[in-house]
This record gives sequence, C-alpha cells and structure tokens, in this order.
Amino acid sequence: MKVSMLTLGCKVNQYESQVMLEQLCREGFSACAKGEKPDIVVINSCTVTATSDQKVRQSVRHARRENPDSVIVLTGCMPQAFPQESAALLEADIVLGNANRSALGEDILQFLRTHDRVIDIAPHENGETFEKMQVHTFFERTRAFLKIEDGCNRFCSYCIIPYARGRVRSKSMEDLQAELQQIGENGYREVVLTGINLSAYGQELGLTLCDAVEAACRVPGICRVRLGSLEPEQLSPAVIARLARQEKLCPQFHLSLQSGCDETLRRMNRHYDTAEYRRIVEDLRRAFPNCAITTDIMVGFAGETGEEFEKSLRFAEETAFAKVHVFMYSRRRGTRADTFPDQVKNADKEARSRRMIAVTRETQRAFLESQVGLVQPVLFEQTTRDGRWEGYTPNYTPVRVESSDSLAGQIRPVRLSAREEEWCVGTLV
Repeated sequence: MKVSMLTLGCKVNQYESQVMLEQLCREGFSACAKGEKPDIVVINSCTVTATSDQKVRQSVRHARRENPDSVIVLTGCMPQAFPQESAALLEADIVLGNANRSALGEDILQFLRTHDRVIDIAPHENGETFEKMQVHTFFERTRAFLKIEDGCNRFCSYCIIPYARGRVRSKSMEDLQAELQQIGENGYREVVLTGINLSAYGQELGLTLCDAVEAACRVPGICRVRLGSLEPEQLSPAVIARLARQEKLCPQFHLSLQSGCDETLRRMNRHYDTAEYRRIVEDLRRAFPNCAITTDIMVGFAGETGEEFEKSLRFAEETAFAKVHVFMYSRRRGTRADTFPDQVKNADKEARSRRMIAVTRETQRAFLESQVGLVQPVLFEQTTRDGRWEGYTPNYTPVRVESSDSLAGQIRPVRLSAREEEWCVGTLV
C-alpha cells in the first residue's frame, strides 16, 4: 500500500515525517510517488498557533475530499496537545499522538482489519527518554535535518509546545554519531541540527550543544554544520568561543527574540532581557565575522502597549537582523497568557505587524547589500522558475547564478555582484 506524507510546521516535524515514512516502508508499505493515488495519507500536524490548528483542520478535510477511499491519519503535535479536538475531526480514520508515534504501522493495520476509528494518544511522562529514531535519506538532496533534542522545560506564558512535546530529552552521543556517519556516507553536504529547544541539548546527559556540533564537524563528507533555532540565554561567552573553533559550523544563528521590550519579555516568561540578548549578538558577531543573526518577533502580545511596541521596534532596528519572521500573537487555550488582561485588538496587531515587517525588511536589505562584492562558497540546491541555480552561502544568504551546467549538490565559489529582492545574484568564480 502506498503512503503519502503531508508535513505541517517545523524542521523537527519534517525529520519525524521521514522517520515515520521509513518505518512504514520497513513494515511493508511503500512511499507514494508524485502523481500516484495514495492508499494512506499521514498528516503530521503543528499546533504552535491557533492558525496552525486551522491549517491542520483544513488539511484533514481536504485530504478526505481528495482521497475518499484512503486511510487518513492525523498525528503530531495537535493530537498530543488537544486530543479531544483532534478526535472530533471525523475525517481522520486514525488520530495518533507524538508520545507513541512508533505505533503508526500497528494502528494502520488495526484500522484495515476492523474499519473502526483508532484514537491512540498517550500522555507524555516525566523521565521519558529520547525516542530512538534514525533517518537514512531525506527530502532534500543536499541538506539533511537531524533531530537531536525533543521537549521543552521553559513554559513561556504563550506557548503550548511543552504540553505537545513533554520535557527536555536528548539523543545519546552514540546514536548521534551513528546517524551522522550515515548522513555523511549518503552524500549529504550539509547537516542541520534541530530540536524543540536545541540549546538544551544534553543537559540530562552531562553534555552540551557544543558536543553535538563537534561530533558533526568530525564526520568525513559533511562539509557544513548548521544550527536550528536557538534560545539565546544558553550562549555564554565560553560556549560561543568553543563553537567558533569549529570551521565547518555555519555562521548563521537564528536567535529567538520574541520581543525587544523587557516588560513584554517578563510577561512572556522569557528567561533573558534585551541587555543580555544584545551582549550575545555582539559576542557572536565578534567570534563569527560576517555572521547572520536571524530571529522571530511577536507583535501584539497580551498587554503590549504602544510604548512597549515602540521599544521592540527600535530594538529590532538597532540589532540589524539579517532576516526576521514577524508574527501576531495568537491566544492559545491552555496557556497562562490566554487569561491575561488587556488583550490587544486585532486591528492594532495588524498595524504593528506591518510596521515591524517594514523595518525588518530594511535591515534584511542592508544585510544582503553588505554581502555584495564578496566571494562566498555556495551550496547549490535547485533551479528557480527563471532557470537560474539557487543555493546558500555559509551565513545562509540565498544566491542565484546563471549556469548551463547542473550545479545540484556542488559547493562552488561565487562572486556576489548585486542584490535582487530577498537574495543576491552572482557569477561562478
């Protein structure tokens, strides 16, 4: 039977979707080729915002309309965090949580035998260990994502993820090294280390994120090591100095900010202030010349006044981020912030979002223009609609070049000659 995977959400979800697909293939199923009709559709969900939940519901209903005779499976973060709402999506034949993901094949076989809906959502438990999982191939030909950490202990006041993912737990060094070796042997030029709270890697094992980075950098065949989203307060001067000794580590750091206002950060239950964040950015820029600092910024959080927003806007402009994901606060039932007073009106959120996007697009343009004139190694991935080859520099500057030859999977030096919109153009050296 042929299986189609639909992944919503983060890079961790992408990795886990590939884990589930490989697991099903080992159990006798096969991956559905493009254009084929699937017998089974697995939807790996995200629940980080209310908008994410709406996308999940739409995806489940669309999958049922398009595949009336297929088995529809809903799994991932939404069933784990909101089991009753997920079970109420009657278009799904199987609803499976994150905590017992390994039961996917067994649940499918049970449904095929009985045609009775399967609701299989087990709670996360304190003391649970990192789920054994390994990926041999990935959706992209040049870049592999490797999940090394799961769970979060932070309980930011707006976030449902600790309930969907449980507490922090980390991939063992033995398993990490084995998977890295496999990734290198399979020809991937770049590996991206990911996690729900990546900065917390190894805290229960007596390890740190530096240990994981060093293990990845030692693997022959892997030319680049990149980090997923990071919580800032873990990046002490000693950690930054240790990371800077790894020549394969890409100088791009997605350093989660959320707000550039200290009062707002306190209500969010974030564990740093703007002074500490600024110091970390300065330390990174000294240790990694020409590095890119990217981030997420939320506008319209509960209680955010106009003055607080202006502080956040000024901080974003002063920090001069290379790229920013701006999003409006979305209330999440089950979080403390959902009950906070002084919820911001949608019209104010939208106005603040437009202003923040305008300011951070200017800092993005300035960063891209600062790259013009440099010669940078670019890992090429694919062609664009206009036929140019597209790839990324170590600091994740998107680059497009003209070439009649295939550049897929190659790392080639490129002279960056100009900025176009949200990327640079250049010529092969």
